[in-house]
Formats: sequence, C-alpha cells, structure tokens
Amino acid sequence: MNGPIRILLADDHEHALEGMRMIVSEDPFFQIVGEASNGEEALALTESLLPDLILMDINMPGMGGLEAVKAIKSQYPLVKIIMVTVSDEASHLFEALKKGAQGYLLKNLNPSAWRDYIRAVALDEAPLNPELALAILREFSNSKTAAAAVSHEQGESSPDRELTPREREILQEVARGQTNKEVAASLRLSEHTVKNHLKNILQKLHLDNRVQLTRYAFERGMMNPD
Repeated sequence: MNGPIRILLADDHEHALEGMRMIVSEDPFFQIVGEASNGEEALALTESLLPDLILMDINMPGMGGLEAVKAIKSQYPLVKIIMVTVSDEASHLFEALKKGAQGYLLKNLNPSAWRDYIRAVALDEAPLNPELALAILREFSNSKTAAAAVSHEQGESSPDRELTPREREILQEVARGQTNKEVAASLRLSEHTVKNHLKNILQKLHLDNRVQLTRYAFERGMMNPD
C-alpha cells in the first residue's frame, strides 16, 4: 500500500475509543481519520472519508456493529472491517464474517498483537481463525446453499475450474486457517511463491481477500467437513 493505512474507529464507549486511539497512533503505518460512536455515524464517515479499514465494535446503540458492517460493505466493498469485541463467541463473529467483515480483535489482546493483526488484514495476509473456519465449514455443509454451490461447481462455468492443482492445494490450506508461512512449510514452497499463488487465485476467482476465499471454498464444497 502507498502511504499509511487510513483507519476509522467505531465504538460507543469513550474509554474504548481512547484505548484504540492509543494503540493505533503508536504505529506510523496507521493514520486515524475519524471516530464514530454508532453504526450510523460509521456509515456516514465512511461515505465522507472512505477509510482503508474500520475498527468496529460489535455492540453499539442504534445501528449496531453487525448492521453497520452489512450497510458499509454493500456500498463500499473494498473497505476492510475488523470487529472489536470483548468475547470471541463464534456465532457473533461468524455473523460478522458473513456480512463482509475481514476479521476480529479481542479487546483484551496486547497492543502489539493488535497492530500486527491490523497490518496483516490491511495487507490481506491475516489468516482466518481455525475455529471460525471450522464453524463456517459446518454452517455451509448443513445448508442448501452449499448443496447448490456444489452443483454449480460441477458446471463448466465454475471459475475454480481454472485453478491449477497447486492453486487448489493452497486454497484449501488457506481455508483451514493456515498462514502463508504454514502453507509454505506444509507444501514445501517459499512464502514468496505462496503469496504469488494467492494473488493469482484471488484474481481468477474475482475475490478480494482471504475471508472471501475461505467462504468460496466452503460454499463450493471443496473442503472435507471431517
């Protein structure tokens, strides 16, 4: 990315906002461009500021975090959103991912972990938590959507038919929540090679990030529920 990552903060608690502000402002790679106290404000500020990334609290008055994610991603799909929460309850986080969020941060994590994760999401390098990946797999394995997607995958127009065998291997490893380093070790490749393969995979499938790639693999029946 050229220049700092432009970040919008959204939380209805001033102490939480202050904490996020302190964490983010300590890294010159980030630039805080605005702050919101609810979903409506976050949506309005996204329209006027067009940030690269939003740190969004899940529970806010009025339009909450989940509603805001859906509204923002429908209008500004390239804006990345990280949910901020005090709990890693899978149902809430899974719902946020389904609405378009790129990941989540727990409020009790140390500041350096926050900064590392935000940077990774901004650069499309953050892996999906393996437990959430499994939850997504189970969700789609039990849904009609998955069945329809598998049927579509078998058709000639399915874009993943353009993937090479190696690209399919990498897609499946990423969908299991593996980092680039872990994928490289598992397949005996360099991290640079894995990154280049990922770029090609995303381009072929017309996707933007690892979360979308993970959902794609599950929806297309490319993963084994076991």
